[in-house]
Amino acid sequence: MKQIFGYIVALMSVAVVSISCSVVNEAIKTGDPQYVYNHALALYETEKWDKASTLFETCRHVYLGTPREDSLTFYNARCKFKQHYWDDASMLLDEYRRKFTRSPFIEEAEGMYALCHFYMSPAPERDQTMTSQAIIAITEFMSRYPESEHIDEFKQMLETLTNRLMEKSYLNAYTYFKIGRYKSAIVAFKNAMKHYPESPHREDMMYYTTVSAYRLASNSVEAKQLDRYLSMLDHYYSFIAEYPESKHTKELGRMAKDARNFIDKNRRTEDNA
Repeated sequence: MKQIFGYIVALMSVAVVSISCSVVNEAIKTGDPQYVYNHALALYETEKWDKASTLFETCRHVYLGTPREDSLTFYNARCKFKQHYWDDASMLLDEYRRKFTRSPFIEEAEGMYALCHFYMSPAPERDQTMTSQAIIAITEFMSRYPESEHIDEFKQMLETLTNRLMEKSYLNAYTYFKIGRYKSAIVAFKNAMKHYPESPHREDMMYYTTVSAYRLASNSVEAKQLDRYLSMLDHYYSFIAEYPESKHTKELGRMAKDARNFIDKNRRTEDNA
């Protein structure tokens, strides 16, 4: 019985698709832009986004420069948005918001434009160019429509995107540390802490900065070691002042002791010279 029912459902699905395709093809074959537009609207109202978009695009050139271009362009962009074609939708919406600045749809169009970028923003492990673009788009929307009913949602999205950039900055710095590029790691960690002082990785970043400074000094030529050990101690004292109960305290303390021993030995040598 279940197999028969499944077979019937499958046949019905094929029939619905065939009918939808038939409606689209028949509308296109008429060559009547008004007829095509009306059918596109009917499909749009029933949320047949793919079919509606096909028909909107078919008659779009006819209505360029007419009052109908505004709504037609918006409906087509919304069809792409509803299908999660974020890239296509964002391009159409960007064109729309620049051309129809006084449209009654402008707020919704700019909101969808910002959302497209939010949904295209990748995980922190990947390039974050799109995340930065999403932050700009969302910030612009919030600035232009501070009374929007969706303002709280956009604030949450902005926080999510900022956290994504925060995580990326930490991962970039940590990568330098893992591959032994300690000088670059120090710069990257310091920049990350400067831009994101509230980062949940702050303790780790200060720890890795101190370790990087110690290893950089240890592996340096003798002429550079004194200055670099002194710099390491600066990082160490900053860490201890901020995280006196850290699990890293003993480990860093041993490194600091090595640094002080080197500095004392170097100074005694200079005094005896």
